[in-house]
Amino acid sequence: MPLSEHEQRMLEQMERALYAEDPKFATALEGSGLRTYTRRRVYQAVAGIVVGIALLMTGVIVPNVLWISVVGFLVMLGCTVLVVTGWRKAPKPGEQPVSGSAGSSPHGQNRQRRSMMTRIEERWQRRRDEQGQ
Repeated sequence: MPLSEHEQRMLEQMERALYAEDPKFATALEGSGLRTYTRRRVYQAVAGIVVGIALLMTGVIVPNVLWISVVGFLVMLGCTVLVVTGWRKAPKPGEQPVSGSAGSSPHGQNRQRRSMMTRIEERWQRRRDEQGQ
């Protein structure tokens, strides 16, 4: 069950009021820094993989220090996990957080909002069904 027009207008008014009262807090809720943080994390992990390769090669070249190769492998493994998890969490290039402006939302934002609203509505329906039984 989608929101009625009145409920959508009320939600947009609440968003505008939040931006008017505390723009810093509203911007923090948007999550705009998430993409920058994720990108930085991925770059650091890639640098860690390069360091791990260097340690692995050093351990292979230098005799009697096999443990350096093991440490290099573990560093590479850990950084690879960071790259994969960071890459999955990164927002897509077209996705932007929902802003307070009502009429200027691109298609990607509408799709994201609908999926969120769908999940909320499903949870609400499940709660109503559980209370009714």
